[in-house]
Amino acid sequence: MKSLDQWFAEYGESHQNATNKMIHWICVPVIFFCVIALFSSIPSEGLKGLFPPSLSPFIHWGTVVLILGWIFYLRLSFTMFLGIALFSILCLFGVTLLRSLPLPVWQSSLFLFILAWIGQFIGHKIEGKKPSFLKDLQFLLIGPAWLMGFLFRKLGIRY
Repeated sequence: MKSLDQWFAEYGESHQNATNKMIHWICVPVIFFCVIALFSSIPSEGLKGLFPPSLSPFIHWGTVVLILGWIFYLRLSFTMFLGIALFSILCLFGVTLLRSLPLPVWQSSLFLFILAWIGQFIGHKIEGKKPSFLKDLQFLLIGPAWLMGFLFRKLGIRY
């Protein structure tokens, strides 16, 4: 299994251009959030019954997807897992806020998801290199960690 630094080095090869990096700082978190929101739109009444009512707003298929992703991050680095888990919890709160909008969650999150992917492909057009996930789908999970890695280094946190 590759180390986190090996993943970052390979991912970074197609993320050298400053404009592409800036686009990724916007679009990767939006895509991450939208995936959770889209999965949260799948009926999940059976799941909700397994937990206390106070957790009900946060229990849905988006949470299941997060837990599966957390396993991936945990295998790479406990510190990275904690960082991604913290961001994930913020996303879960964001999904509950999204429910207060007049549009259904799936519509608003699908709209943002499509816009963010358009941004990603524009960034890679500017970069002149294909997105990493076309080589290996695991890079879809590395993108958020790559950004988190920048934050950790800035804060002096070892991952």
